Amino acid sequence: MIDVYDICPRYEGKKYTLRFVEKNDCGDLLKVYSDEKAVPFFNSDNCYGDDFHYTAKEQMARAIDFWIDKYNSKDFVRWSIIDNIENEAIGTIELFHRDSNDVFTDCGLLRLDLRSDYEKSAEIVQILQLITEPAFSLFDCNKIATKAIPEAEERISALQSLGFNLSDEKLIGHDGTEYSDYFVLILS
Repeated sequence: MIDVYDICPRYEGKKYTLRFVEKNDCGDLLKVYSDEKAVPFFNSDNCYGDDFHYTAKEQMARAIDFWIDKYNSKDFVRWSIIDNIENEAIGTIELFHRDSNDVFTDCGLLRLDLRSDYEKSAEIVQILQLITEPAFSLFDCNKIATKAIPEAEERISALQSLGFNLSDEKLIGHDGTEYSDYFVLILS
């Protein structure tokens, strides 16, 4: 089994590719993280107050440097989502193994940040199909959880079509804050 922190795998589909985030993704990702329609769908739970709304290239560059540092310290992996036709990054996926004292333990926690024009069920399905199956072994977990607020109807539709179910349980943050709206896919 490969260690995701030794070699970050690349996943290629017909329309999308997931590959490790790169510094030169900055311009494309600034379009994502400055997109005011997209920001409400980002999962900033347990992220020390960062809402991931970046409006300056310097902010985006610092975020990418932070993501690369966190990969190097084996905290999480951040993939850029590349639209193969447009040849540009249209979002990111973060994944990490979460052990905790709540039901979201032994869990691959997935964060999906997309530009608002890609926040469509069919697009989300194509993107997530690239990563959900390998995530179980990459992150040695028995479930994957991701957040989708009630207003994220397209995202919720995509998650449900992939077998994710809304959990009644709360994710408990490092400071005891409770977070809701998590959908879970159990390893079958």
